Amino acid sequence: VNNGQNFIYLTSKLNTTKHIQFYDVLGKRIFTTNLTGKELNISSLNKGVYILKITENSKSETRKLVIK
Repeated sequence: VNNGQNFIYLTSKLNTTKHIQFYDVLGKRIFTTNLTGKELNISSLNKGVYILKITENSKSETRKLVIK
């Protein structure tokens, strides 16, 4: 996960559609989307720490995202 100004870039070996869920630090889901490319607009999110759950081809991974 690379963090730009208003976008994050998600790459994988498969590059298929990804189902992405954003959680706050308390574990509350705040945003869900599907991503077909690599670029995801995060300009609507406030500064803070988020946990991303990324699911692709029934495999899930979690990543921490810090927006400053």
